[in-house]
Amino acid sequence: MSVLPGDPAEVLLGMNADPAAVDALRTEMGLDQPLPVQFARWLGGVLAGDFGESATYAVPVTDLILERAVVSVPLAILGVLLSVGIALPAGLLAAIRRDRGTDNLVTTLAQIGLSIPSVWLGLILIYLFAVVMKVVPAGGFPGWDAGVGPALSALILPAVALAAPQAAILTRITRTAIVEAMDEDYVTLARAKGRSVAGAVARHALPNALAPILTIVGLQFGYLVAGAVVIETVFSLPGVGRLLFQAVSQRDLQVVQGVVLIVVATVVVVNTLCDGLAVWSNPRQRQRQRQRQQRRRPA
Repeated sequence: MSVLPGDPAEVLLGMNADPAAVDALRTEMGLDQPLPVQFARWLGGVLAGDFGESATYAVPVTDLILERAVVSVPLAILGVLLSVGIALPAGLLAAIRRDRGTDNLVTTLAQIGLSIPSVWLGLILIYLFAVVMKVVPAGGFPGWDAGVGPALSALILPAVALAAPQAAILTRITRTAIVEAMDEDYVTLARAKGRSVAGAVARHALPNALAPILTIVGLQFGYLVAGAVVIETVFSLPGVGRLLFQAVSQRDLQVVQGVVLIVVATVVVVNTLCDGLAVWSNPRQRQRQRQRQQRRRPA
């Protein structure tokens, strides 16, 4: 942001602004100081819980992010739920019916999903469901005060546009993880004892295959947040992604820094939780943990 051509003060005041006013604004924003000094001052404010004030909106950055998070957080949650809700059954079905027509169909659809850009898919969804069928709004967000129904109807198309490519990736990961687990000896033993393929998968293969699946879900959260920058702009949603896009366009450095820091911290926390769940979900890991605890107990 700091090395891009142009002066943020000139962007805010306009190209025809008085040079004295531009210099005064640069001093007020601290842009006349060296970059290390600017960063140190901002970091000191962050450690004290102050993310600074937006130069464009003249309000605290924290208030802006919290105001927009009521759109972006439900959108990200919907995207994750749709991705997992589509990918898990599809991946399981493909693994159970591997090397058959169902497996080939699911794999082909997943490959197509990987090839579709979210922006193009979002525009197609708007045309089909908002322009032609007129069942959902084309864009905008009425607010949660208007009711859960209208709010969710405004978020469903963006959530689908975000989730479809991620569901395609997760479907392939799920299929691969389940197929590898099905080739293990414990699944073969369960089948020899009379369990059906679906029963062996649900009881034995799936719990052992959840670790890589949960890891990918955690990584996908970061892609969903990054993709929201474009999707929220396409659907005119007043979320954190669109706020970041506008802040970059307006050279609002305080907002950009605050949003990026919050987003990165959120992705780190979500990935850590998913990694913990991946370890906890693995029966072998839980058994090893119990064995370690038993060894540590005094005789």
